[in-house]
Amino acid sequence: MVASRTIGFVFIDKLADWEFGLLAASAVEWFGARAVSLTPEGRPVRSIAGFELSGERGLTPEENKDLDAVALVGSDEWVPGTAPNPAPLLLTILEKGGVVGGICAGTLGLARSGLFSGRRHTSNGRDWIKEKAPGYLGSESYQDVPHAVTDRGVVSAPGSAPGTFALAFLEALYPERSATIAEMRILFAREYRSA
Repeated sequence: MVASRTIGFVFIDKLADWEFGLLAASAVEWFGARAVSLTPEGRPVRSIAGFELSGERGLTPEENKDLDAVALVGSDEWVPGTAPNPAPLLLTILEKGGVVGGICAGTLGLARSGLFSGRRHTSNGRDWIKEKAPGYLGSESYQDVPHAVTDRGVVSAPGSAPGTFALAFLEALYPERSATIAEMRILFAREYRSA
């Protein structure tokens, strides 16, 4: 039996409502994971749609020692210089063999943490990430693709790809569950084949 894993979802104000649902629900329902909401100082935040989300914890490594993975959910608030610094938490998770990921503007947190150095990655467009995170390490490894990219424990995706973000993240976290991932991929793809 696979040991349960705990995923921290980092939410900041103006979080993108559509970017985390497939990953969070699939991880809990199909993989038996535990999902934990992380916000700056554990305070409540609001989504783009106006829903309030309560943080269970802050973003420090000390309060998140049980995490096996962390996902940075997109928000326009990742863009300004006032965005939280997730680097200490992300680096701690990676150092212990965990998985970290970012979708949409959440990829800026990965870029500013230096996690794209020497790793293939993607985001909302090559020009977009260069403008929002000028001079970030690893820009030469950018992949101009419309789906998630995984490289050595780091998963990145454009905001338009919550399905492949969920699949890639879960595949990195649960490599022993490839059959379940394959079933999910077929299930998700059916929507677009029939459209």
